[in-house]
Amino acid sequence: MLNWALAFLVVAIVAAIFGFGGIAASAVEIAKIIFIVFLVLFLIAALMGALKGRTPPV
Repeated sequence: MLNWALAFLVVAIVAAIFGFGGIAASAVEIAKIIFIVFLVLFLIAALMGALKGRTPPV
C-alpha cells in the first residue's frame, strides 16, 4: 500500500510541475492536434472498411 502512495505522490508532483508551469497550455494544444489526427485516421479506416466489405468465408 505504501508503494501505491509513493507512486501517486510522484505522479502528483509531476502533474503539479506541469500544471503550475507554462507546459499545461502547450500540452492542451498538442492533445488537440493528436486527437484530430487520430479522428481522421479512424474515419479513413472506417471508410476503407465499409468500402472493402467482408469477404465470405471459404
